[in-house]
Amino acid sequence: MSTKEGSLGAPTRHNIDWTNPDFVDENKLDEELRRVFDICHGCRRCFNLCESFPNLFDMIDESKTGELDGVSSKDFGKVVDACTMCDMCFLTKCPYVPPHEFDLDFPHLMLRYRYAKRKKKQHSLVDDQLTKTDRNGRTFSKFSNLTNWSTNKNNRLVRGAMELFLKIDKEAELPKYYSQTFSNQCKNLSNKKIENTSKEKVVLFPTCFVNYNNPDLGFTAKKILEKLGIETHVFYEGCCGMPQLEGGDIKSVEKKAIQTSKLLKEFIDDGYKVLAIVPSCTLMLKFEWPLINSEDENIKLLSKNTYDVCEYLYEKIQSHDKGLLSPIKNFKGVTVHISCHSRAQNIGQKANELLRLVPDLKVDVIERCSGHGGSWGVKKGNFDLALKVGKPVSRKTIHFENEYLVSECPLAGVHIQQGINKLDEKQKIKTLSHPIEIIEKSLFKSEES
Repeated sequence: MSTKEGSLGAPTRHNIDWTNPDFVDENKLDEELRRVFDICHGCRRCFNLCESFPNLFDMIDESKTGELDGVSSKDFGKVVDACTMCDMCFLTKCPYVPPHEFDLDFPHLMLRYRYAKRKKKQHSLVDDQLTKTDRNGRTFSKFSNLTNWSTNKNNRLVRGAMELFLKIDKEAELPKYYSQTFSNQCKNLSNKKIENTSKEKVVLFPTCFVNYNNPDLGFTAKKILEKLGIETHVFYEGCCGMPQLEGGDIKSVEKKAIQTSKLLKEFIDDGYKVLAIVPSCTLMLKFEWPLINSEDENIKLLSKNTYDVCEYLYEKIQSHDKGLLSPIKNFKGVTVHISCHSRAQNIGQKANELLRLVPDLKVDVIERCSGHGGSWGVKKGNFDLALKVGKPVSRKTIHFENEYLVSECPLAGVHIQQGINKLDEKQKIKTLSHPIEIIEKSLFKSEES
């Protein structure tokens, strides 16, 4: 049988076989790493994505043989550690993903390596503490003023200590905390009765970032949905597990998936759709959870009924009567960054499509990795590399000369802004948290005037 050069079929993903003993078998893992790395070495289409691929190719090129057999397996960690789990190599670059017979899934192979390392107790305990977003969020919210003072970049003493002991780069912008979380504020509010003309019902899953670090973004989403006549129930019982997945803690992620999907089942059975505000969390509920546990019916049900907030709002607003959105006065253009985990959902440029519904709004689009990579991008040794990966995005944002920058991923937006400031401190580009903030300005403009 002849081997096809590249695949014409749509990418498909296998379930993550993490409970199989072979998944962590050292010899079988090394054999698979060498098989995949050798194919990557012969192709090199991914050279301009994350640093994993340059690291791999440099090690091969600088080896005695100039081939993979000249690279020691103990050096493979340099490739794995540079992977941000963005999924762009799998979705946009690699011609050998399933259904091609080479059957490559580079990000999930990196996940396998990290899981195997964890099973051997070789993972970072410090990193594990940083990924406990709910515990950290509950604690830091109680002392939000002190926390925000401590983590401010200008606090050189504390940030220097954090870099030394926690390995968090002292130059990386960190999220702020609020004394009142989004979910707690919603519980304290009386349920607002709205005229539900569309008979639509949604569960708003704010994600840990919105719940602890940006409650205003949650209220923006809630306000828009209620304006559209959509019954909205706020649900937050814990993080989606993306930070743990990045660290190879698959077992912890499965536990979250089983618990959360079980709680959401009653809402879905009652006709609710589930909306997530942050793309990484949407990706987890839609795709990663079912790949980690393919047998749980609640997880399958949740996957089929989960939507990205931009994806959902675009469908609702574009089918609405014309005149719903108004031009925004003195709004001098916006550069929209399409995040990697939005692209990985394979739903198209929904943030771009949504904002183009706003009359007279100048919209420019960048579809390239910001380099942030979640908790990965704030670590010492990674932050400078993250800025390097995101430099083309920052440079392009400056080139467009728009007044505003917005990313579908709030953390990516902040990271891009840091990159802009590194390139040109005089830039006055304003960064918004999410595209729905622009929709709010347009939707409520007539009321404000």
